[in-house]
Amino acid sequence: MHKNAYTPDNAAMVLIDHQVGTMSWTHSHDINLVKANTAKLAKIAAGAGLPVVLTSSMEDHAQGPLILELKEILPEAFEKRIKRPGIVNAMHHEAFNHAVKALGRKKLVVAGITTEICVLFPVLQMLDEGYEVQVAADASASNTRCGDDIALRRMQQAGAVITTHDQLISELAVDWRTPLGQKLSGILSYH
Repeated sequence: MHKNAYTPDNAAMVLIDHQVGTMSWTHSHDINLVKANTAKLAKIAAGAGLPVVLTSSMEDHAQGPLILELKEILPEAFEKRIKRPGIVNAMHHEAFNHAVKALGRKKLVVAGITTEICVLFPVLQMLDEGYEVQVAADASASNTRCGDDIALRRMQQAGAVITTHDQLISELAVDWRTPLGQKLSGILSYH
């Protein structure tokens, strides 16, 4: 295992604005695949015991509620979700910032909708605040492919690692023969 590896003991997950309305505004990726990959991230967190923060923005407007899969897979995190009033950079929202700090982990897996707005700015601030961040690009999407690519590039240049849910599964599992490895292998896209 490399020294910077994410493990169930040192990593946490932050899922930003995977809302029904917001997701319908994205065109950079097949939204059904993004939704499925987001559900897989939630299953990874549940299976590996990663602490999770969920957040939404303006749920009572066109953005709508978080996708139902998050409520089903992570009911406790769903109930404790941080409902933001419309602040673009979630890290500027006091309750969200406090919830991320309260995770007690410096290694964060982040995904969200949209990559170019709702993920980009919090990730840049997380990096500034000393967090290590992996952005799950396959559970994030933007209005355009161009916007998505440029946001991912900008986060990578700032120090984030761009990843996919399958890479995360493999990194956390370490060995498919272990109980955790067996649990996580069932979430892989290859099944």
